[in-house]
Amino acid sequence: MTENGRKRVGLALGGGVARGAAHIGVLSALEEAGIPIDCVSGTSAGSIIGAVYCAGLDVAQMRVLASQINWRHIASPAWPDRGLVSFARMEPWIEGFIGELDIDDLAIPLAIAATDIHTGERVVLRQGRLVTAVRASSSVPGIVTPVEIDGRLLCDGGISDNLPVAAARELGAEYIIGVDLFAPEYDGRWGPLGMGFSAVETLIRHAGGGVADADCLIVPAIDDHSFLSFSKSKTFIALGEAAARQKLPQILADLNL
Repeated sequence: MTENGRKRVGLALGGGVARGAAHIGVLSALEEAGIPIDCVSGTSAGSIIGAVYCAGLDVAQMRVLASQINWRHIASPAWPDRGLVSFARMEPWIEGFIGELDIDDLAIPLAIAATDIHTGERVVLRQGRLVTAVRASSSVPGIVTPVEIDGRLLCDGGISDNLPVAAARELGAEYIIGVDLFAPEYDGRWGPLGMGFSAVETLIRHAGGGVADADCLIVPAIDDHSFLSFSKSKTFIALGEAAARQKLPQILADLNL
């Protein structure tokens, strides 16, 4: 409990590539309703939004960030021994908004989920260089080169924990709002490939069990939108805000606010 007797609120932000802009809309709705956020956990795109939010960017500044991002800001070709592209560019680009920070420098506690590529274990990063942890959490294995941190080769947290609810509880949260961007959609026009892709989405969505463990689960209606279209940030933000508003009565009641 906090000093005033309310539950400590955690926000778990799931992976979703370009769909991650929806997290900004969720934050906008929660802030407007006066929902306190005591700690944040994030995976992949959720780690990016979590990092800039915990570093002090407000919603208006995050909207600008989302409108500017494109693949040239974060990706560059790599020698294909561990991946086809590198996300090394992501680090200076994010630091251009928030400066050089370690995770434990942040005003709001943050946990970032990644995956050990050798063991398959979930790795929760709570200290060290912030942007390097974000890069590791976002590095899709087989496509993006992994990142070595403390002797471990780390890749996308979505492999082991796509909605890091447990990581938020480890930060002391007693009530966790989860934001899931991986609700699958089966597109029959793609035949068996559509079935296969839907199955992969389902596997990623349930990795780590967060969708079942959140006290309140927000699922923006973005299942028919591409994971790769950064140009749709305004649409994603609006859909995230709408989904969060629908859950506000539940959250306010659960927290006695």
